[in-house]
Amino acid sequence: MQKIFLSLLLFFGLAFGADEPTQWGENVTGVVTTFNASKKEIALTFDACGGSFRSSQYDAELIGYLTENRIPATLFINSRWIHSNPEIFKELATNPLFEIANHGTAHRPLSVNGKSIYNIQGTRSAEEVLEEINANALLIEKLTGKRPLFFRSGTAYYDEQAVAIARRNGVEIGGFSILGDAGATFSADKVTYQITNAKSGDIIVLHMNHPESGTREGVKAAVEKLKSNGFSFIRLSDVKNRLNPLP
Repeated sequence: MQKIFLSLLLFFGLAFGADEPTQWGENVTGVVTTFNASKKEIALTFDACGGSFRSSQYDAELIGYLTENRIPATLFINSRWIHSNPEIFKELATNPLFEIANHGTAHRPLSVNGKSIYNIQGTRSAEEVLEEINANALLIEKLTGKRPLFFRSGTAYYDEQAVAIARRNGVEIGGFSILGDAGATFSADKVTYQITNAKSGDIIVLHMNHPESGTREGVKAAVEKLKSNGFSFIRLSDVKNRLNPLP
């Protein structure tokens, strides 16, 4: 059954990917960057990349703060991070505040012709696009019993053909409208500034795998300010019928 499913995915991907892509970046056709907000709502999303000791870390204090304050979030988790933190992953997956999303198998940009960014080689064909998405999706489904709806590539770069392949196979590309911590490189004050400038319907990208960064303290300060201004926080699945894919 699994082989048949993969074959169908590959058929649709190859059929769609006949022409050369014309777009390349974070904000290409089909990527979801905002949602229609019915009130003061913001989506916090956190990446966990994996692949090295530094990128396979875990900010337990950040997740503890979100849990204690009942702040829901969508967690985009890479397969390498899962393999490095299997027990932590199980805890996160059973926490009803959090939604587990797919951050790819090898943390590669999603391309049908091998484009690269930040010296990271992108996928080189429709088949590799599907492998990058599906191998980690199957891992998450095996561990949680639930297949993730949302995917964000390593580097968050795509071409429009790769995005179309994903969407034709029931996967939404979770982009963002607010760069929350720039790969966990911003200071705490900068993180706070970025988040508190969000508007209703914004999706914010942050990282949960760099406890040494300013992300945690920046998030804490920003969340308190936003709460005092009447904002609430949602998971992407909570607004899946109100998403705004880019045209």
